Amino acid sequence: MREFEFKGVRLPAEAVEERARVRAFLKAERDAGRYLPHLSSWSSFDPEFSKRASAEGFIGVTWPREYGGREQSSLTRFVITEEMLAQGAPCGAHWIADRQSGPQILRHGSERAKRDILPRIARGECYFGIGMSEPDSGSDLAAVRTRATRVDGGWVINGSKIWTTNAHVVHYLIALVRTSDMGEDRHGGLTQFIIDMSKPGVTARPIHDLGGNHEFNEVSFQDYFVPDDMMVGSEGQGWSMVTSELAFERSGPDRFLSDFQLLVGLVDRLGTSPERREAIEVGRLVAHLASLRRMSSSVAGLLDKGQSPNTQAALVKDMGTGFEREIPEIARRLVAIEPSRDRDDRFSESLADVLLRAPSFTLRGGTREILRSVIARGLGLR
Repeated sequence: MREFEFKGVRLPAEAVEERARVRAFLKAERDAGRYLPHLSSWSSFDPEFSKRASAEGFIGVTWPREYGGREQSSLTRFVITEEMLAQGAPCGAHWIADRQSGPQILRHGSERAKRDILPRIARGECYFGIGMSEPDSGSDLAAVRTRATRVDGGWVINGSKIWTTNAHVVHYLIALVRTSDMGEDRHGGLTQFIIDMSKPGVTARPIHDLGGNHEFNEVSFQDYFVPDDMMVGSEGQGWSMVTSELAFERSGPDRFLSDFQLLVGLVDRLGTSPERREAIEVGRLVAHLASLRRMSSSVAGLLDKGQSPNTQAALVKDMGTGFEREIPEIARRLVAIEPSRDRDDRFSESLADVLLRAPSFTLRGGTREILRSVIARGLGLR
């Protein structure tokens, strides 16, 4: 069996300084009444907040300056991400573009795509969704059936995607589609394209979650035309790019801080003198959180070195979303309160909101079954 470890990383001085800057910015935002800490962190969409965060240089920080970035390290971005999530900032509008779509375009996009799209993302004006999962294949990306057919000057796409977060409000998707049959290689024949949601031939149908929130969508393509220079990478390279992209998607603090506000509320509700059982439960959660932080920052360090730690990222996501789903269950056991979104009680409201959203935590970025398959393969067990 192969082995790997999550080595600890020391934050560079610029990342430590950045933490202070983010905290000052978020405090000013709250003091000005521009946002209340969101109940479920990155499940938000506030373009004006994204523009103000951009003005402070908090979006696209790792990118070259010629494309709107600041040429900072992945660890600096890790710190910004962690602070935004821990303080419940409404960063959902620019989240996916900053985390993975922008880096993917920077590495593999055409020069036109880089110059047209990346500066707009960095200015907080351009938002992305992810077009990977499909209705009949779920997170099994090798089984996607949405197909692109070669035509003069580009490709025509037909098919559908599902669980596409914010597809109804973003400007673009990066979609994984089939450009040829898989043949003997199940991962072959796949290609990624940038989809302009304002163009004809693509529509988004809402999927409401248990809480009635509209974040997920089913996206349909009907003779959607995409020009050649909106291909990401080269034809047939989609699988390798998707797997490297998923290291960004699965390893960040967003995989274990989605309901951090509920954990803070639980600690506040138990007070400074919790009973022994309460102290044990909270202590275990805090220890678990500290481990996840180390794992996540370790992956950020590997990404900074240009590596693709896909197995480690899958493990962060699997353990992180398990942790997120455990918090509301422990909160229910320790605090005798009826979860309700209608009560004038912040903890009760937060608990109700997280309970309704929690089933989606393990859907985003790949189901647990898929993640454990990735981990087993990475360890040489299958």
